[in-house]
Amino acid sequence: MRADRDHRKRPHVIRRALPLGSYAGEPSWLNGIDARCKLAALALLAIGAFATGSPWGLLAELVVLCLLACVCHVSPMQLARALRPTVIVLAFAVMANALVVSGQFDAQLAGPVGISFVGLGRACAAVLRIVLLVGFVLVVTATTTAPEISSALVTLLRPLARLGVPIADVAMVVSVALRFIPETAAEFDRIEMAQRARGARFDQGTLRERLSKWVAVLVPLVVALFRRSDELARAMGDRCYADGTSQLRPRRLVWRDWLFLAVMLAVAVACVLL
Repeated sequence: MRADRDHRKRPHVIRRALPLGSYAGEPSWLNGIDARCKLAALALLAIGAFATGSPWGLLAELVVLCLLACVCHVSPMQLARALRPTVIVLAFAVMANALVVSGQFDAQLAGPVGISFVGLGRACAAVLRIVLLVGFVLVVTATTTAPEISSALVTLLRPLARLGVPIADVAMVVSVALRFIPETAAEFDRIEMAQRARGARFDQGTLRERLSKWVAVLVPLVVALFRRSDELARAMGDRCYADGTSQLRPRRLVWRDWLFLAVMLAVAVACVLL
C-alpha cells in the first residue's frame, strides 16, 4: 500500500521539478492571456527592472513576480532550479561589485582585500535584477506553449520583415530552443542517474577527478542532442516545412488582454519613477 502511494505521488514530484522554458499546464487565468501581451509585458518589466535605480522599484517588481508566480503555481523551488545555470554569473556579479583590493574597504577579509558595503548594495541589486528577469521568463514560459510563443513572435516582429529579417525562421528557432531546454534537462537527469547507477560518484575525489567523471555525462548528452536535432530536421522535412510557411491569423485581443498589458505598463513606469 505504501509503495502504491509513493508511486502515485511520483508523477506529481516530477511535474513540480519545472526547468526554465517548460510549459507547466497548470490552469490559471494567466494561461488565457494572449501570448503577445505576455511577451510585451515581459519586455516592459525587464526594462523597468534594469532602468530603475531605486531599491523600492526592484521591491515593487519582486512583489509583482511573487503575485504572478502564485497565480500560475510556480514555487520558489522551481525558481531556484531555473536560477541554477546563472549561479556563476550571480557569483561573479557579487565579487565584481563587493570585493575591493585597494585597501579602501568597510570590512577586511585578508590583507588589502575587503568588502565595500556600497559595492555589496550594487551587487544585491544586480543579483535581484537577474532573479527578476529569470522569474518573469519562467512565468511566461510556464503559462505559454512553444507554438503560442512562436506565433506571437511572428506577429510582434512582423514590421522587421520589411527590412528583410526572416521573422518566420527567427520564431521557429526560438520555439525549437524553448522546446529543447526541458528536453536537455530531462536527458541530462536521465544520463546522470544512469551513471550513478553504474557506481559513479560525482561528489567524491579532487576537482580534476570530478570533472573527468562529468565527461561521461556530457559526451552522451551532446550525442543525444545531435540525434534529436537530426530527428527534428527529418520530421520538418517530411512535413514540407519551408521558409515563409503560412501562419494562422492571430485572434483579436479582448479586454482582459488590454487590462493585463496596461497594468504591467503601469508597474514598469512606476518602478522607473520610484
